[in-house]
Amino acid sequence: MSSDTKIVIVGCGISGIAAARRLVKAGFQNVRILEATARSGGRIKTGRLGNNTTEIGASYIHGPSEGNPVFCLARDYGLLDPEALTPENQAMDVDERPPWVPNWFSSSGERLSAEHVNPALELFYELVDDTSQFKNQEETQWASIGHFLRSEARQRAAERWRDKEETTRELLLCAISTMLKVECCASATHSMDEIDLGGFCMYKSLSGLDCTFPSGYEGLIKKLMSELPGGLVTYNHPVRCVHWNNTGSGVNTVTVECDDGERITADHVIVTVPLGYLKKHHSTLFCPPLPAHKLHSIHKLGFGTCNKIYVEFESPWWDANCEVIYLLRKDEEDFSDQVSDISKSWIRKMATFTVLKPSERYSYVLCGWIAGHEAEYMETLTEQEVRESITELVHTFTGNSTITPKRIVCSHWFHDPWTCGSYSHPAIGCSAQDIENIMEPLPSKGSQSQVHRQVFFTHKHICKKITYTSNDRI
Repeated sequence: MSSDTKIVIVGCGISGIAAARRLVKAGFQNVRILEATARSGGRIKTGRLGNNTTEIGASYIHGPSEGNPVFCLARDYGLLDPEALTPENQAMDVDERPPWVPNWFSSSGERLSAEHVNPALELFYELVDDTSQFKNQEETQWASIGHFLRSEARQRAAERWRDKEETTRELLLCAISTMLKVECCASATHSMDEIDLGGFCMYKSLSGLDCTFPSGYEGLIKKLMSELPGGLVTYNHPVRCVHWNNTGSGVNTVTVECDDGERITADHVIVTVPLGYLKKHHSTLFCPPLPAHKLHSIHKLGFGTCNKIYVEFESPWWDANCEVIYLLRKDEEDFSDQVSDISKSWIRKMATFTVLKPSERYSYVLCGWIAGHEAEYMETLTEQEVRESITELVHTFTGNSTITPKRIVCSHWFHDPWTCGSYSHPAIGCSAQDIENIMEPLPSKGSQSQVHRQVFFTHKHICKKITYTSNDRI
């Protein structure tokens, strides 16, 4: 391709920015990004809670080591703390389980010792590790990850804990329910029953202890944007339809139709919209429609919601060295990971808070995590209603009715019209081929006009809790 080849990129999230950056560095001079909103970054979005920095979107670099391109960028830009750059930190193999110091609270208002609950965590992580045996197996006796975890947990718990007191056994079973809810947040799913067992094994783990951006994740976006020519991005410019040619007639240009009526002719278009948006709008976003096999894969790959609720307190009610708080409900020995009446009990889906360490950046702030339909319902509530639910939750689990949040801030990714959710997961029936199908350019293989690829799609290889390549899970 010549340097004056015209390329339009739809979306100015990190994958769209990365695509433009690579093209500009390669010498292409006619590159344009069309962004529907007023900002760059997509699901990388840094916010504020009082004087505190909060990450409304991406929070961590999971697997910060040489194999992670986001870590390499952040390192080269000087955006990380020195401890994240040490060889020891990069070599740690935590398998998405940072060695965080936990505090456990029960729904009876009691503090539980971590040692008391550890047998449940050990069993749960053992089961998660055991899923690797199903890699590349097309058929198993288990319908889903949830089915496997629940069935095996009951069987192994009955064998291992039969000598424990009944109240202890029940407590440990409830702790497994807590961990199932935590895993729902990791996968952005309503229930682990929706996650494919074989697909779960497609995840790739990278070494390194999770790290954050001291000045906010958006610092990475600002650095990347600074390397692009001025005026390359057009903001508040939604794309209505990408008109491409699959007839083999020799017409190799693509026309991008925008909401304001502008029609832009290009040699190539790179589509970087989130999978959630693609699922909802594919029928109007492409003309002619996408090929059947690509549509089939778009529908098979899962895309769900995981939201955060940041809560600031005057003083901590957790230990000074605590890094994560787990909430154990004593009536969930049936391994629950969802609630029966969302409108009344959505807050029961929240099972964990991560602790933002006090520093110049943070005061006493927790980040609560919630996933699935309960997270989607939370978005429909007012800030005051969410705050009241969080207050009641804290009172219940601490037994202290005097604790009152100063302020809160919530993410709302499901009702964001340009994302329609948070990130992807391998839904039931999903395979590696579906990932390949989604990434495949248009016209598809075998087309008469395949010599000239008109439309390209960014998509990452599925990586569990790892910031990796393109437009999905960050």
